[in-house]
Amino acid sequence: MGGVESYLRFLLPALAPRVGALALLTRETGDPGPDGVPTTGVEWLPVSGESPGELSAAAAAWKPDVVYSHGFGPPEYEAALVAGFPTAVFMHNHGGLCVSGTKCHTFPAPQPCTRTLGLGCLALWYPRRCGGLNPLVAVRRYRTEVRRLQTFKDARTVVVASRYMAGEMIRNGVPAERVKLLPLFPAGASPDPSPPNPRAPTGRILYVGRIVATKGWSHLLAALPGASERLGRPLTLVVAGDGPDRQKFESESRRRGVPAEFLGWIDTPRREAEMRTADLLVVPSLAPEGFGLVGIEAGCVGLPAVAYEVGGIPDWLEAGVSGEMAPGERLDPRQLADAIVRALADPVHWQKLRVGAWEVARRFSVEAHLDRLIPILEAAASTKS
Repeated sequence: MGGVESYLRFLLPALAPRVGALALLTRETGDPGPDGVPTTGVEWLPVSGESPGELSAAAAAWKPDVVYSHGFGPPEYEAALVAGFPTAVFMHNHGGLCVSGTKCHTFPAPQPCTRTLGLGCLALWYPRRCGGLNPLVAVRRYRTEVRRLQTFKDARTVVVASRYMAGEMIRNGVPAERVKLLPLFPAGASPDPSPPNPRAPTGRILYVGRIVATKGWSHLLAALPGASERLGRPLTLVVAGDGPDRQKFESESRRRGVPAEFLGWIDTPRREAEMRTADLLVVPSLAPEGFGLVGIEAGCVGLPAVAYEVGGIPDWLEAGVSGEMAPGERLDPRQLADAIVRALADPVHWQKLRVGAWEVARRFSVEAHLDRLIPILEAAASTKS
């Protein structure tokens, strides 16, 4: 399951008792399965998804007071709901804001993009390698994302998880009064009942996520040898994830002499166990994360984080409190190494960060999420077009 499915899997059972009636309208057909989105207390409304009109008709038959939309692929489907019903659209990624969906240039080096969506994006598609080399693909995607952005502008409410995403929406023309901030919660995880007890460091540095260039694995490998030398002790990199760059990642770690364990994708219990054993989570993303939920998941077990100050990460990573940050203006592995050293050099400070990460994670609960979500939905339902 992807991030949206995981979110709905844990949101819907908690939301159902707090609303009059709840239905899940989806283009997927058939039984959701034991690991899918649960339907207890939720009416299941699958449609074949052959046309936006079919989706809209299925919603009309159920007569919703408000639609809480999380994307249906082509923007025409979401546009049909926005046109027909009071709709709050949750923006989980950079769709409608970026032709490639990454908000990141990749040439000559990965760098967050600060442009608003416009024709200039097409001009940069090839020279900055935003999303490939095919100009026809660029034009097709541009038209799709322009249509998606218009849907956001037409919606009663646009919901985002971070202050960064709120700012991007407003910069791209969505009225500020319609943009609502709704921080995420760790699906299937909750903070330990008490703060982490002091323990000896293990020297294990954890990376969790897809192995692609924009996730910054090359910066992490460049940073670790210098950080290890300055700390005066070895650091072992633990990689929980997979992706198209995995072979390059493994080869480069051997070339640089960085001790590394590549675990591939692991299940939730194993991931939690690795987080409890690690000294630090490093989130070296070069593309701006919409939120970066892995940092909250790590904080639940008292694991502090280090990251570049990009995207939504500053909403949960507080420098000197729950981890350390490297500047996001010029992404430099040496500054990432500095942040790692700041986090680990002093055992007293490291323990403070462990407790701080746990305390910050406690703010991001499903209950706090619902307390903010329900007024957003009520306002969307009552607001006149």
